[in-house]
Amino acid sequence: GIISLISLAVLSYERYCTMTRTTEADTTNYRKTWTGIILSWTYSLLWTVPPLFGWSSYGPEGPGITCSVNWHSKDANNASYIICLFIFCLVIPFAIIVYSYGKLLCAVRQVSSIHKGPCRSREQRVLLMVVVMVACFLLCWLPYAAVALIATFGKPGLITPAASIIPAILAKSSTIYNPIIYVFLNKQVSEML
Repeated sequence: GIISLISLAVLSYERYCTMTRTTEADTTNYRKTWTGIILSWTYSLLWTVPPLFGWSSYGPEGPGITCSVNWHSKDANNASYIICLFIFCLVIPFAIIVYSYGKLLCAVRQVSSIHKGPCRSREQRVLLMVVVMVACFLLCWLPYAAVALIATFGKPGLITPAASIIPAILAKSSTIYNPIIYVFLNKQVSEML
């Protein structure tokens, strides 16, 4: 899940950099791609390893068919990890996504104000893609984060195993939505289909 969140943030920033660059992209240089992949996996690893060494713990999630962070433990050790996980693996990636797509949208609007006509259509397409991607990100991860925070800081038993199934499935399925959105809202790709 964390690698998915971080990858979405890295991809949004990379998309912003690519779309706003004035020179043509070098498709033979994969250094930036590998850097993004390594950064995503390293950052995710830094946030998934601590429970193995005592900062919080892993255990069954929901009805016991998946494993996740122990959301139900109420001790300070676990609560501090949950807060850090929430900030560094949800809030910060979301802020990067909003910043990157917001800047991308501003750049597209700037270009479309200079060049009327087809650029207006491109601006609307980019705006739609941005809104859909951010909405899907929130739809997938906000329920899971809310359930995790309620389970950690709310009354014991408030979140039943059955109530945690849908948010967990939404979060775990989030990796499939961005490529689908990008394919159907990217004019060059959709014309090839």
